[in-house]
Amino acid sequence: MLELQRTIAKEVSMSGTGLHTGHECTMTFKPAPENYGVKFVRTDLGGNPEIPAIVDHVVDISRGTTLAIGDAKVHTVEHVLAATYGLQIDNIIIEMNGIEPPVGDGSSMPYVEILLEAGFIQQQSPKDYLIIDDTVMYHDEEAQIDIVALPLDSYRLTVMVDYQNPALGSQHSGLFDLEKEFVSEFAPARTFCFLSEVEALADLGLIKGGNLENAVVIVDHEITEKQLDDLRIKIGVEDKITVGKSGFLNDKSLRFRNEPVRHKLLDMIGDLALIGVPLKAQILAARPGHKANVEFAKKIRKLYQQKKLVKKYQHLKTEGVVFDINAIHKILPHRYPLLLVDKITHIEIGKKVVGVKSVTFNEQFFQGHFPGQPIMPGVLQVEAMAQTGGILLLNAIPNPQEKLVYFMAINNVKFRKPVVPGDQLVFEIEMVQQKSRYVVMKGKAFVDQNLVSEAEFTAAVVDRPKDEE
Repeated sequence: MLELQRTIAKEVSMSGTGLHTGHECTMTFKPAPENYGVKFVRTDLGGNPEIPAIVDHVVDISRGTTLAIGDAKVHTVEHVLAATYGLQIDNIIIEMNGIEPPVGDGSSMPYVEILLEAGFIQQQSPKDYLIIDDTVMYHDEEAQIDIVALPLDSYRLTVMVDYQNPALGSQHSGLFDLEKEFVSEFAPARTFCFLSEVEALADLGLIKGGNLENAVVIVDHEITEKQLDDLRIKIGVEDKITVGKSGFLNDKSLRFRNEPVRHKLLDMIGDLALIGVPLKAQILAARPGHKANVEFAKKIRKLYQQKKLVKKYQHLKTEGVVFDINAIHKILPHRYPLLLVDKITHIEIGKKVVGVKSVTFNEQFFQGHFPGQPIMPGVLQVEAMAQTGGILLLNAIPNPQEKLVYFMAINNVKFRKPVVPGDQLVFEIEMVQQKSRYVVMKGKAFVDQNLVSEAEFTAAVVDRPKDEE
């Protein structure tokens, strides 16, 4: 696998019709600077809006993957992204004067060929690999979909599909070397669908750019010649459609014996490219689809954001510690005597954080609360929960270093047991609701796994004063 970032050497363009919209579009690939990423640019819209190829911007996965920011959308991006990822391109501008990329032959090969024509330039910055060091799993019980990421010092994908159809059957395929196998073994695999899906999509006014040259259609039910002719007219196909003996419309010949599952793997490469960084992992997938791919990509991207966050603040790796007190000093504005969190032991971005406070007799508040009967004030326990919760907001709001978090309300506060010198408080804070200007969190504090206090609080996110460090 490459160690340094790469972009393309020159600008190249291609034109054609979108699969679902049927709209004409010219797509131009342009070189991009280091650390730019992959971005789509709608040149036909005012201001030429950019849409980064990041899973956060996925708005629809019904028949392909659609990205959007505001009113700017790009449909069916997975085959283009499979091409950029498969060719290990880190930085590229993809300009489009329409809403959907040209469908080509229904595979990634047209994009691959034009990008190979452009050539590549090695850049100076290292690739930002996300190294999977713990198993990550996704399971959809209803659809019987499983996707797993396992630790591996390279990139491998194995996919299995089973649609209970004689023409398709059970198929599996694996990519083990991106550089050697992607272009020849997977990029040419065309999209496939069942005849019943074609009929349903045609009724919805979709696949306006689809034909039997850019898709393999599997016959999954009996159909008359008249119904086939009606379908041909509906989807705008000029040539006659027949049900062949092979189980595919017009007895379409496959490029690979297991072309359908290879295309599923290709789709997965494109959807997982939305993580935004190259992976070092082994991915195993059973019956994947765009919805599952995108949900899995979201999980992996959160893991990436978390690792990036920890790397930013925690320079010394310590077993069982996510952020030590030095990192917390960089994150929170609080200082003695009101910094009430010693370390963070667990964090799930936007979901949950666990912090620890060791309570000693040297705490300043014990001098007056109470002489001869030292008890930690309940209000400080709530404050410590809030500070722990503030760390949960690090990646939940833009530019967190420029923000402060203020209480708006505290509800359902309960103090169940006294906290005394020698106790170690463990705070578990979960996000309940999050909006741009305020958040709602629920906190619990434990000593020796016994609940000692709890509270729900609403906090406002405000700008930090400019002259404050």
